[in-house]
Amino acid sequence: MFFYPTEPTIPLTGKTLVVPIVSTANVSQLAADLLIATLSLVPIGRFDSSYLVPALGARENGPGVSTPLELYGKAGLDVVIIQQRSPALKSQKQNFVDALLDFINNSGVAAALFLSGVDQSNRTDSQMLTPTYHLLPISNTSTLSSTPLARLLQLPIPPYTSPVSQYPNNAEPQSPSAIEIPFIPGGSLTRRFFQTISQSPSESKVAIAGVLQFVLEGDNRADAAILASVVVAILGLQVAGFKEPSSWKQGLFGNPPDNSLYD
Repeated sequence: MFFYPTEPTIPLTGKTLVVPIVSTANVSQLAADLLIATLSLVPIGRFDSSYLVPALGARENGPGVSTPLELYGKAGLDVVIIQQRSPALKSQKQNFVDALLDFINNSGVAAALFLSGVDQSNRTDSQMLTPTYHLLPISNTSTLSSTPLARLLQLPIPPYTSPVSQYPNNAEPQSPSAIEIPFIPGGSLTRRFFQTISQSPSESKVAIAGVLQFVLEGDNRADAAILASVVVAILGLQVAGFKEPSSWKQGLFGNPPDNSLYD
């Protein structure tokens, strides 16, 4: 995947990359928005977006335009965050996964933390104790100990297990590899990313993990704050409350109803 740095003075070597996956309620993109605004990150590069649905919009602050896949960071911070604004094209899903993983493995980053939503309507009784869970590849990735993601396994974030079967009528999966990573309802490409990592013939030197959050579609600002708080705890960031992006004040979830409706 082609990456075009706009701030070449900010190297990626040794940093932790946060990767939101377009999924249920867009909670991962909203959490990335909160982190970018709170940490005062700026665009430091953009990716070739030919694998994604075309999208173009105004930039949050200042002149210029926003494209479907951009990287945010700043000097002196060991965390960089991808923001993805449109999903992968149906015919390009695996190509997008392969290209992004190739970038991760060759960019010099030390770790990558994927964020995803999971459809809360499928949650089981045993999964009611916490909305967030962690997911690890089966193999072919560095151990989390002595990496920026080491805190993940020290926090009370249980491992993710699928709340429902992907094969409800006892249908046999096409291959044994299909069931290595738990089924993630509403997780979009999350499972595909982790299956691809797990099945890679070469071992990745980048520590990789995921944080999944059960959510329902709606006003998900509070859900985004929970997921962003988990990222802050895992990466040991110093944050005193979250700052909402200014774009959220322009009707992110629609304008409130006219009070005259209730007269």
